[in-house]
Amino acid sequence: MSAILALPLPSAPVWLDDPVDWAAFTQPSAQWPACQESQLRIEGMHCAACALSVEQALRAVPGVRLAEVGAASQRARVVWSAAHTQPSQWLAAVERAGYHAIPALDAPERARRQAEQRRALWRWLVAGFCMLQVMMYALPAYVAGPGEMTEDMAQLMRWASWVLTLPVLVFSCGPFFANAWRDVRQRRVSMDLPAALGMAVTFAVSSAATFDPQGVLGHAVYFDSLTMFVFFLLTGRWLELRLRDRTAGALEALISRLPDSVERWNGTAFVRVAVRRLHVGDHLRVLPGEAFPADGTVLQGRTQVDEALLTGESTPLARAVGEPVLAGSINLTAPVELHVDRLGDSTRFAQTVALMAQAASQKPRLAQLADRVARPFLVGVLVVAALAGVLWWPSGPGHALMVVVAVLVVTCPCALSLATPAALLAAAGRLAQSGVLVRRLQALENLAQVDTVVFDKTGTLTQGGMAVVAIRTRGGMPTAVALGLAAGLAGQSLHPASRAVAAAALAQGVAPEPLRQVEEVAGQGMRGMDALGRVFLGSAAWCSVPTGPETEGTVRRVYLGDALGWLASFDLSEDVRPDAVQAIQALQAAGVQVELLSGDLSAAALRVAAQIGIPVARGGCTPHDKLLHLQALQRQGRHVAMVGDGLNDGPVLAAAHVSFAFGQAVPLAQRQADLVVTGDALNRVPQTLLMARRTLRVVRQNLVWAAGYNAVCVPLALAGWLPAWLAGLGMALSSLLVVLNAARLSRG
Repeated sequence: MSAILALPLPSAPVWLDDPVDWAAFTQPSAQWPACQESQLRIEGMHCAACALSVEQALRAVPGVRLAEVGAASQRARVVWSAAHTQPSQWLAAVERAGYHAIPALDAPERARRQAEQRRALWRWLVAGFCMLQVMMYALPAYVAGPGEMTEDMAQLMRWASWVLTLPVLVFSCGPFFANAWRDVRQRRVSMDLPAALGMAVTFAVSSAATFDPQGVLGHAVYFDSLTMFVFFLLTGRWLELRLRDRTAGALEALISRLPDSVERWNGTAFVRVAVRRLHVGDHLRVLPGEAFPADGTVLQGRTQVDEALLTGESTPLARAVGEPVLAGSINLTAPVELHVDRLGDSTRFAQTVALMAQAASQKPRLAQLADRVARPFLVGVLVVAALAGVLWWPSGPGHALMVVVAVLVVTCPCALSLATPAALLAAAGRLAQSGVLVRRLQALENLAQVDTVVFDKTGTLTQGGMAVVAIRTRGGMPTAVALGLAAGLAGQSLHPASRAVAAAALAQGVAPEPLRQVEEVAGQGMRGMDALGRVFLGSAAWCSVPTGPETEGTVRRVYLGDALGWLASFDLSEDVRPDAVQAIQALQAAGVQVELLSGDLSAAALRVAAQIGIPVARGGCTPHDKLLHLQALQRQGRHVAMVGDGLNDGPVLAAAHVSFAFGQAVPLAQRQADLVVTGDALNRVPQTLLMARRTLRVVRQNLVWAAGYNAVCVPLALAGWLPAWLAGLGMALSSLLVVLNAARLSRG
């Protein structure tokens, strides 16, 4: 697959229609049943209008359900039905629109990005070299006094400038003219069209003056302005390219974490093979400095691993025989052998990359507004430039055309289209490095406005793991029998209390009792059938125990019951997370109201709330009760964030203005949350809130700067006080300032 993708793609790559080749960039869509979701990288985009054109081309293909294209990230997310279309069809639609689409999340993508940067650098170097030479030939005309330079010498310098400008026009300006011609053929407008018109008009006017010095344009020679304008514009584009890659660096770093090859045991020796040839159950050896290629279990050796990009844990973690390792984590200290448990899309690494790639292609409300404004704004630019030329024509054709050029260049809304996505992508990349995955970029904008945070208790504020510390049974029932019966129910649940009961049975060597019709009722417990009838595991009320406290001090109690009532009780220890108090205090210091909702009884909820300083707490809440309470807060005008463990909190996570899924009990790709905390640090919640507020401030700064720049420079250009080279410098600096301001977020 990698070798094929490294080659130039044809306009309709039908070989991608083989489902085997989908796996590198496609996965089943969680949002659209019976549909596929593909991640692409779009080449040739430079603005919001370009992204809108690609979206329209994709959506016009029958069978494409959704298309989202990010101009800043240059990524596209396509949801399509294999029953109605194939990848070759919608890839060909992108080609017909004048752009080039390649499958994302593959090694050739990195090679193409590096090649693109090299080409941009060469164009910039050629423009800079020629600009210096042209300025050298133009300088005497500016400083020479009357009679100090003959007309022949002046004409020779003009011809020299013309010759030196040709490489700039043909090579350095090539992408601008190619994109402008593409727009003309497609009958649309993008930000490259005004720039290309400005370059063409300046060169045409200057060439006419060079070829006919006595003509009406004889004194309008602006080769120095043209080369300076191109140099400044390419400077901005190249720096934007570098900064854009850096702000998206977390995704790139994750993608490149997996090794190309690894040592696999073939029965007699370890032999290095390609990672794509691995299978579940393989026996591997990973050397120090290498990344683990799959999720697995250590069979031999002891080492330290770096899981920072996957879990946000910056401290190296010890891993020994029998302990798990994650794909994408780095082996730091010693060789280890492991058993492969999960490969490909089923690994935590693949789920993390998929979430980040999805976020990179999404467009929040502010970015969508910029997209809608960009195209009519560019049409207005062309109209205003034409009017300026008509108004200034009586003062001289050469000056009038230079005013047109200045208006075309200075009004380019590059900064406006970059203002929002650049900041949000930088923030998302920074959060990913600290262990918070942003599934929807819009969540950062929503989170900045949050004034209330609602926490679930079990697995969120308290440690996800609990342990059975005492077992009591009905008279005459052996403890092992009760534990085996309870484990038969608990083994079918991911709830922390159930996991603790199942772990206790495993530790004591008790086999779970085989049960039928096992089911879980959210917020209540488990039930199933054995040979004697129905059995229950959960709260006292659920197990028909008339009297029985759910909590006693710091101990939580789970009951086992049958048709006759109480069979056994299991005392579980449950502790508050060590950073819970600090996290709650940080939220309150930020002016946020904090509440606790729990499915446990009120006594347990109030105990935890008092321990960590939450003033409002409610227990005994079913998922529906939590949803009703959340909606009541929203009706009061509050912006609510929900923090849950993703087990029974799906409805309330989906209904909140913004939501965090906390903990690792549920696969990342199945969560309803906008943000996923991959580690165990609860203080990531207030840190993310503060980052969201900072991000929104940066977005507002960028928008104010972009609007203010145009408000000041457009009148200057219309008045004829802004030369073309200075307009180019202003446009380049405006876009660069926006990206640099956004890049501050990626540094924390």
